[in-house]
Amino acid sequence: MTMEIDEAPQKVGIAARIVTPGTAITNDPAFMRGHGTFSEHDTIYSSVAGVVERINKLVSVRPLKQRYSGEIGDIIVGRITEVASKRWRVDVNSRQDGVLLLSSINLPGGIQRRKSESDELQMRTFFAEGDLVFAEVQSYFADGALSLHTRSIQYGKLRNGTLVTAFPQLVPRSRSHFHTLPCGVDVVLGVNGYIWVSKHVSASKVEANAELIYSDKNEPISDDEREVIARVANCIQLLNRLYVKITDTSIIFAYEASLAHSVKDLLTNDVAVELAHNVMARLEQQA
Repeated sequence: MTMEIDEAPQKVGIAARIVTPGTAITNDPAFMRGHGTFSEHDTIYSSVAGVVERINKLVSVRPLKQRYSGEIGDIIVGRITEVASKRWRVDVNSRQDGVLLLSSINLPGGIQRRKSESDELQMRTFFAEGDLVFAEVQSYFADGALSLHTRSIQYGKLRNGTLVTAFPQLVPRSRSHFHTLPCGVDVVLGVNGYIWVSKHVSASKVEANAELIYSDKNEPISDDEREVIARVANCIQLLNRLYVKITDTSIIFAYEASLAHSVKDLLTNDVAVELAHNVMARLEQQA
């Protein structure tokens, strides 16, 4: 099976646009081809469906759908899949699991000391299989696996909420990935596409009680709080389904527009399209 190539001998401008496999991007010899492209007859073509990106003279195509590829400093949400020797393996929605070393976590109370053999024996009291964790990418291992850390009061085990999965491409990197929305819900926007929506718990309360950092027990959650959490989670799902950038602003716009509908109706096709168009229009006005 051969790929159909778009024959375009004329000069093609470099612009951020969506292309399909075989689309001519440019035949200007000054440009170099990057990921997601191939060269034939002195013309650069896309090899995947995605968005054309240009960095100086390097032209690449970022696929519309792909696994998360981590960078140092990324804020991610992951799920513990295995407790191993002095480390946890974490599902980070990537090609391979990330690694959280015992030496890369905070001990209860923020005690700073070398981790001992007794700490290793108590590893499951910190994180057990199935736990969700809020962490930062610290470095890479030789095999390409991500090394994570939770050495901050804002990182750690996630409770009191629900997990929503989105395309990683829709969650942009920003200065802050932890947001408290006006509706009283906390949202952690993992760059890897895992998004945590939970009841708001003040940081001062966690700091005052060090045991809460690794607690497995949820706070009491009222029916009204559950409904708000479910509404925000459904808003994120509809933004993801219709390929709208997921930021704290777009979530707030979607939440406000959704108040005219019941929570269970938000994911029906007509309502989802209506809300997504509303969000995109407000984002354009804001820009």
